[in-house]
Amino acid sequence: MGASLKDVAARAGVSVRTVSNVVNDFPLVAPETRRRVQIALEELRYRPNVAARRLRAGRSGLIGLVIPEIDSPYFGELASLLVQAAQEHGWTLLVDQTNGDPEHERRLLEGMPGQLVDGLIMSPWGLSPVDLRRNADAVPLVLLGEQDAAGLIDHVSVNSVLAAAEATAHLIGLGRRRIAAIGVQPHLANGTAEQRLTGYRQALRAAGIPHDPALEVPVTTLHRDEGARAMRRLLDGDRVPDAVFCFSDQLALGALRAALEHGLSVPRDLAVCGFDDIEDGRYATPSLTTVAPDKAEIARQALVCLADRLEARRSAHGSVDLDDAGMVARVEGSSPSTRRIVASHRLVVRESTAGRARKSTGNHPAGSDFAILTRRIVRWSKRSSSEEQANTWPVTGPQ
Repeated sequence: MGASLKDVAARAGVSVRTVSNVVNDFPLVAPETRRRVQIALEELRYRPNVAARRLRAGRSGLIGLVIPEIDSPYFGELASLLVQAAQEHGWTLLVDQTNGDPEHERRLLEGMPGQLVDGLIMSPWGLSPVDLRRNADAVPLVLLGEQDAAGLIDHVSVNSVLAAAEATAHLIGLGRRRIAAIGVQPHLANGTAEQRLTGYRQALRAAGIPHDPALEVPVTTLHRDEGARAMRRLLDGDRVPDAVFCFSDQLALGALRAALEHGLSVPRDLAVCGFDDIEDGRYATPSLTTVAPDKAEIARQALVCLADRLEARRSAHGSVDLDDAGMVARVEGSSPSTRRIVASHRLVVRESTAGRARKSTGNHPAGSDFAILTRRIVRWSKRSSSEEQANTWPVTGPQ
């Protein structure tokens, strides 16, 4: 066991308070006294108890990050950016994965506060809004992704409805009319898949393209193997698509592989668009057109929200009570108004829809269907004043 302040004080012949003043570099210590204390610190190899110091200041320096899949390229890239953002705030990130299991997510949401984390950043897949609302005050919390808690918890996301509509409008602008959607997850309500399906359907309706349930393929996960399986199912059906919008890049990469194995030319026979802009998609052959959420902005905004909430708690009362075991028993403070932050996104056009000759980063002829549909989407979304309106922008054509 390391030396304590009391041990150093005894060696230097001073009080414990004097040793503390030297350790914390307070100026009101006589030079000779400071020298004796510093010698004693070196002789006893004293190391400050950073954890105890942080607890006295009302913080542990630890942030919990709960994500569905650590091995998912999207969440891996996002976690890396969150680690960098956390370091800028002086925090260390503790990462756990849930695989979308609601019980696991619930245990972490309820149990993380007892593990001395200052706050929690969570991307839930299986939790219901009721679960989230029930634990809204358990620990300072920021949600990522599409699942929210009706404004009771800080939330950082992208507008998946708008982004999916833009991706589908891009395919329509290329002259495609049999556009499939891979990634439907009817067992997960109010989540990523549901919002992207909404955007896909609304873009088709805006273009007057009839809804065809046979072109909407369900999956159990958003992984490559599911994308390949779904693509094979479409190619074996009666309504072979001329384009496919996949709700993740992993699904799109699987669909791309299955299409090429089937002998199709991409994008001549089949245009493929994904969502997430993972690194693998940039180096696929052909390279993958995708929706690119600003992951760096998501990470930065999540940490800003958490830092602001913690600072508000500390500045209100600055009171942290520890129990007999040294665990945080109670933290007093006020809660600022919750925030809903929508990070930016962009459509990155690559070879899987535009081909090598027309590869671009999202530029389309001003008179194209894509430009017309996109202008309609953007104009309406700017007029929207609520989440519900943003998810139901006006459409034209057959209903």
